[in-house]
Amino acid sequence: MDGRINTDVVIATRNRRGELLRTVRNLLELRPRPRIVVVDNASTDGTAEAIAELHPSVELIRAPHNLGAAARNLGVLSCRAEYVAFSDDDSWWEHDALPRAEHLFAAHPNVGLIAGKTLVGELERTDPVNDLMARSPLGSSGGLPGPRVLGFTACAAIVRRRAFREVGGFDPMLFFGAEEKLLACDLAAAGWDLVYADEVVAHHHPSNARLSRPEREALELRNNLLIAWMRRSPSAAASETLRALHRSWPAVAGALRRFPMALRRRRRLPGRVERELTAVESQTS
Repeated sequence: MDGRINTDVVIATRNRRGELLRTVRNLLELRPRPRIVVVDNASTDGTAEAIAELHPSVELIRAPHNLGAAARNLGVLSCRAEYVAFSDDDSWWEHDALPRAEHLFAAHPNVGLIAGKTLVGELERTDPVNDLMARSPLGSSGGLPGPRVLGFTACAAIVRRRAFREVGGFDPMLFFGAEEKLLACDLAAAGWDLVYADEVVAHHHPSNARLSRPEREALELRNNLLIAWMRRSPSAAASETLRALHRSWPAVAGALRRFPMALRRRRRLPGRVERELTAVESQTS
């Protein structure tokens, strides 16, 4: 270890002052210490003021209003490192995670995103998503450091900054929910590999101040429908529409309000990525 790090950490937050301060303290203990960028989504609980006062070494960006997941894009714009690790305000990285990821990126120049292993809570339970990614039907090819994936958990993902900016980052229209899926598809469509690497570890202590499970599922259903019409084949988009109609009329109504905007963003996935996404979805159906 040469005492240097080529990874910046970006955190988007809103009204979770105490949890964010814990996360920042944990990240500041990493050695080598990464540069940390906090994007505050117009918090009203003194989050931004607390960061500015207690951690002046952290770069603070105050969003003019709540941008949702796309606030991460503001953080990436201010980054200078070659790689960007995302943390949520209730998650942080294991002490050796960032150097390990840098080594993998350097050895595999076509890897655009590394999805790390997530350990949940004080008991450090393995997130079920880890197993899904480890068993990805896309397998591994070309000497990649792990299975190829078409999805990830944002709080345990590290991106090649050039790849992220090339595809435009997280789409602000989705706001929150399934935003990782669209970014994964766009990276793959641009020719980048996304891989799961279980030696790159993140800790996630889910906040109590979060949407309920039904609320999160409704947002994900709405956004999966929008993503289908933005990127998928007509038949896949129609199937997703029928599935959404059977599950949640409010989610469909929410998608309809954004439908004109979604169509303006329509860009069909290459056939290869479409087929791979179908295989991944079959794994969880």
